[in-house]
Amino acid sequence: MKRTGRFAVVTGASSWIGFELARLAAEDGHDVLIVAEAAGIEAAGAKLSAAGAPVETLRADLATGRGVAELFERIGTRRVDYLMTNAGVGLGHAFLDLEWDEIARVIDLNVKGTTATLHRVLQDMVARGEGRVLVTGSIAGMIPGSYQAVYNATKAYLDNLSLGLGAEIEDSGVTITCLRPGPVDTRFFERAHMEDTPVGQDENKADPAKVARDGYDAMMRGESGLTSGFMNKVQAALTGVLPEAVLAQLHRRMAKPEGEER
Repeated sequence: MKRTGRFAVVTGASSWIGFELARLAAEDGHDVLIVAEAAGIEAAGAKLSAAGAPVETLRADLATGRGVAELFERIGTRRVDYLMTNAGVGLGHAFLDLEWDEIARVIDLNVKGTTATLHRVLQDMVARGEGRVLVTGSIAGMIPGSYQAVYNATKAYLDNLSLGLGAEIEDSGVTITCLRPGPVDTRFFERAHMEDTPVGQDENKADPAKVARDGYDAMMRGESGLTSGFMNKVQAALTGVLPEAVLAQLHRRMAKPEGEER
């Protein structure tokens, strides 16, 4: 494997989309730092390293200021050529039935941690006039999220942040790509306590390796955004046509847990 000398950082890389993004970067010959709060980050690093890739691991909670600081301590003075911010967490069920700590963690990780990471890395990229960034947003950010309101709101933020920043720095030599997948075959719905919802039980979820490949290739081409999957593209198109109240009701039918009274 020919090494490029380029450095890629992938957050949320212990499994699924993040792991696949890291694998693609490693296969392209880049040095890779993978980051996640989950204990599985070490096993993910060992698996990638077994294929001959120089992969570093960092277990850090990017929902906290300390975790973000640990990430940048590990990066040190190295130039980040590719940043893939995939760290995030979902949360289902009725908003008023959730504990505040659950809500705050989704906001802290999906919004604050990602924004802090982008702010630091983009300053250096823009200063030198080179770099590629991939932000894992979601098609959920285009839909009012009944029974998933906080998660969808955080993804709407990331979708808009990515596109807005990309337009701000369009003449800098740095590109930002927003990956907007739909439901993916991962443990997302289990972790979000959404196994008892129609969308959680749907067996036609996307392959995380395919979603990662779509996003990685779009980043390397410097595209501003990509909705992965044909049916997700159709759904994204409908969001520009259907009234928001109708979209909220459609999402309600997908995400309402069985037996939920509210």
